[in-house]
Amino acid sequence: MKDQITVIWQTIKVFILFTGSTVLFYYGIMWLSEEYDNYHRYDEPNGAAIKVSALDEDGEGSWFDRIVLFYMNGE
Repeated sequence: MKDQITVIWQTIKVFILFTGSTVLFYYGIMWLSEEYDNYHRYDEPNGAAIKVSALDEDGEGSWFDRIVLFYMNGE
Protein backbone atom coordinates (compact mmCIF):
# COMPACT_ATOMS: atom_id res chain seq x y z
CA MET A 1 0.00 0.00 0.00
CA LYS A 2 2.83 2.36 0.88
CA ASP A 3 4.53 1.60 -2.46
CA GLN A 4 1.39 2.51 -4.38
CA ILE A 5 1.07 5.84 -2.56
CA THR A 6 4.73 6.59 -3.31
CA VAL A 7 4.23 5.80 -7.01
CA ILE A 8 1.09 7.95 -7.16
CA TRP A 9 2.87 10.83 -5.39
CA GLN A 10 5.86 10.59 -7.77
CA THR A 11 3.46 10.57 -10.76
CA ILE A 12 1.67 13.67 -9.45
CA LYS A 13 5.00 15.47 -8.97
CA VAL A 14 6.09 14.66 -12.54
CA PHE A 15 2.72 15.80 -13.89
CA ILE A 16 2.93 19.09 -11.99
CA LEU A 17 6.51 19.66 -13.14
CA PHE A 18 5.59 18.92 -16.78
CA THR A 19 2.50 21.13 -16.67
CA GLY A 20 4.39 24.00 -15.04
CA SER A 21 7.21 23.77 -17.57
CA THR A 22 4.74 23.71 -20.45
CA VAL A 23 2.88 26.77 -19.17
CA LEU A 24 6.15 28.64 -18.56
CA PHE A 25 7.38 27.80 -22.08
CA TYR A 26 4.06 28.85 -23.63
CA TYR A 27 4.02 32.25 -21.91
CA GLY A 28 7.69 32.75 -22.75
CA ILE A 29 6.97 32.17 -26.44
CA MET A 30 3.94 34.47 -26.27
CA TRP A 31 6.09 37.20 -24.64
CA LEU A 32 8.74 36.90 -27.35
CA SER A 33 6.08 37.00 -30.05
CA GLU A 34 4.58 40.16 -28.56
CA GLU A 35 8.00 41.81 -28.33
CA TYR A 36 8.68 41.16 -32.02
CA ASP A 37 5.18 42.28 -33.05
CA ASN A 38 5.83 45.64 -31.39
CA TYR A 39 9.22 46.03 -33.09
CA HIS A 40 8.93 48.59 -35.89
CA ARG A 41 11.21 47.29 -38.63
CA TYR A 42 10.06 49.75 -41.27
CA ASP A 43 10.59 53.03 -39.43
CA GLU A 44 12.68 55.75 -41.01
CA PRO A 45 16.36 55.14 -40.28
CA ASN A 46 18.25 57.56 -38.06
CA GLY A 47 21.64 59.08 -38.76
CA ALA A 48 23.47 59.24 -42.08
CA ALA A 49 21.51 56.51 -43.87
CA ILE A 50 21.11 56.77 -47.64
CA LYS A 51 18.62 55.23 -50.00
CA VAL A 52 19.71 52.03 -51.70
CA SER A 53 18.59 53.37 -55.04
CA ALA A 54 20.57 56.61 -54.60
CA LEU A 55 23.03 55.42 -57.30
CA ASP A 56 20.31 55.42 -59.95
CA GLU A 57 18.87 58.85 -59.18
CA ASP A 58 21.38 60.65 -61.39
CA GLY A 59 20.71 58.30 -64.30
CA GLU A 60 24.16 56.72 -64.31
CA GLY A 61 24.92 53.09 -63.72
CA SER A 62 23.06 50.02 -64.85
CA TRP A 63 21.82 46.87 -63.24
CA PHE A 64 25.04 45.16 -64.33
CA ASP A 65 27.19 47.77 -62.53
CA ARG A 66 25.09 47.36 -59.41
CA ILE A 67 25.36 43.56 -59.41
CA VAL A 68 29.14 43.74 -59.94
CA LEU A 69 29.36 46.15 -57.00
CA PHE A 70 27.20 43.76 -54.97
CA TYR A 71 29.50 40.79 -55.64
CA MET A 72 32.67 42.83 -55.12
CA ASN A 73 31.53 43.96 -51.68
CA GLY A 74 30.53 40.43 -50.76
CA GLU A 75 27.16 41.42 -49.41
